[in-house]
Amino acid sequence: MKSIWVVDDDHSIRFVLEKALSREGMPVRSFSNTRDLLTALETDSPQVLVSDIRMPGGSGLDLLAKVREQHPTLPVIIMTAYSDLDSAVAAFQGGAFEYLPKPFDLPRAVELIRRAQEESLREAVAEEQAAQLPEMLGQAPAMQDVFRAIGRLSQSHVTVLITGESGSGKELVARALHKHSPRAEGPFVAINTAAIPKDLLESELFGHERGAFTGAQATRRGRFEQADGGTLFLDEIGDMPLDLQTRLLRVLSDGQFYRVGGHSPLRSNVRVIAATHQNLEERVRLGAFREDLFHRLNVIRLRLPALRERREDIPVLARYFLQRSATELGVEAKRLSDAALSRLENFDFPGNVRQLENICHWLSVMAPSQVVEAKDLPQELLGVVMPAASSAPMGESAPAAASGGFAPSAGTVSAASVGSGPEVWVTEMAREARRLLLAGEPDVWDQLTRRFEASLILTALDITRGRRIEAAQKLGIGRNTITRKIQELGLDV
Repeated sequence: MKSIWVVDDDHSIRFVLEKALSREGMPVRSFSNTRDLLTALETDSPQVLVSDIRMPGGSGLDLLAKVREQHPTLPVIIMTAYSDLDSAVAAFQGGAFEYLPKPFDLPRAVELIRRAQEESLREAVAEEQAAQLPEMLGQAPAMQDVFRAIGRLSQSHVTVLITGESGSGKELVARALHKHSPRAEGPFVAINTAAIPKDLLESELFGHERGAFTGAQATRRGRFEQADGGTLFLDEIGDMPLDLQTRLLRVLSDGQFYRVGGHSPLRSNVRVIAATHQNLEERVRLGAFREDLFHRLNVIRLRLPALRERREDIPVLARYFLQRSATELGVEAKRLSDAALSRLENFDFPGNVRQLENICHWLSVMAPSQVVEAKDLPQELLGVVMPAASSAPMGESAPAAASGGFAPSAGTVSAASVGSGPEVWVTEMAREARRLLLAGEPDVWDQLTRRFEASLILTALDITRGRRIEAAQKLGIGRNTITRKIQELGLDV
């Protein structure tokens, strides 16, 4: 077992902690200054580092910054006198596991170090598991069946139909099918047929000639032409209008199509992968989907399981999303306590993997400490539903801003938690602004504005199931604006 390292220029502090930790069976190594500790770090590393904040020859804050560069997952506990509490909070916000005020209660200090030790051990196990992860995350038997199917199809050009609930990751499967196919060097072009208005969808798919309709000032290549030699992913195919279904069937049958307003047939060598969350057999029965097109698409069908059918994948998915959100936001990755993880594993996730991703993004912004406890989770996971605001009409939900404003489906708060003061999301934003300003971060306005805009757009897209035009209408902005913002913010939608 690795040692607990203690660095403090006060001999009595080192002595007391050494004795207390040794009695608990925890090996200890002590240092009187940061210079000796940094030298030791070149050849060894601790399980937990406990450091004073003010020492001759180097501060605990400087040490923290250097340690985080070399060992980003190492729990660091900062000790401080009460008069230096502001510095301790700054260190805590900057990545310290916890701060320990002096004079401290010895049993409390030992318990805190033990918690940090347990967290370090969990991190080590999680890192080992992460190193063994495939490109798509999923260890559940249902996902292994999907992986095996992708492997069997790796040398095939056959049409594939992916079914599964919204948010279950159908596009990821489509991309994997493309990546492991003979067409991997060709383009992968995706289009959500439910997100584009009917009068524009035909032009999006097949392109148009100059002057074909008002506003067509130049010839435009459609998605079939763009995907030539590669793969075209048609998401939410069940929502495609019937007249376009007829044109799609023609392309799948003989490979020929016409641009809107065009008179010369074009050919495109494209593999089509389609996806839907709907029951296409039922759509056929109702006359909303062509039966011949269904059979043309349904050559090979892959069913993607809902997240509640693969609960054993939730821990590794949550860790991945927390790390990715932290990277995007430029902050330290949050970690889930056992209690918080248990809550996630027992939640049904009606929004599937996308909802888990949104919750992890929300936690990266809103959770008050590096280790997320169960009480820090959004209230929807705790079984608490927020009543409608008093100003909202009967039957309407409260405004989205009351949900935390930072992630879709992830921030509902109880009325009790709001009280008579400002809304929780405003308070949290003010706290984050204060942290960034005190830390001397540059461009605080731009940082927080980007986070806020990203959260609004992600929330609206979650509500509209990815339909950008509808999301823009709900937000009160134009279609071009939401498209530009998605590109500027680098949102993966």
